[in-house]
Amino acid sequence: MDNAAPRLVTKRIYDEPADGDGFRVLVDRLWPRGVSKERARLDLWLKDIAPSAPLRTEFAHMKERFADFRDQYEAELENNPAVATLRELAAKHPRVTLLYGARDPEVNHARVLLEFLRR
Repeated sequence: MDNAAPRLVTKRIYDEPADGDGFRVLVDRLWPRGVSKERARLDLWLKDIAPSAPLRTEFAHMKERFADFRDQYEAELENNPAVATLRELAAKHPRVTLLYGARDPEVNHARVLLEFLRR
């Protein structure tokens, strides 16, 4: 998967879409507030790759819970068939941008997902 690593990047859905984004995939389970479908310019909404509702609720984007969240989310990803979908997209497209709604660019599930896919 190392040769596909540069193909995968993360970006906030609230940031302006760019031509360099390539194939745009929303990886949140919930649609982001205030973003129209037109403005999002999505190629795919892959809800099933997002953390489970109980895990998302428990984490609540609190930094002190991030390490536990990371471990639990990675365990969910191990058995998630949507991971194969993202890997296929990364093999097919020069760039795949994983879009997320969280405010913090470092403490969020898309960051965990990106690192998981790069391994």
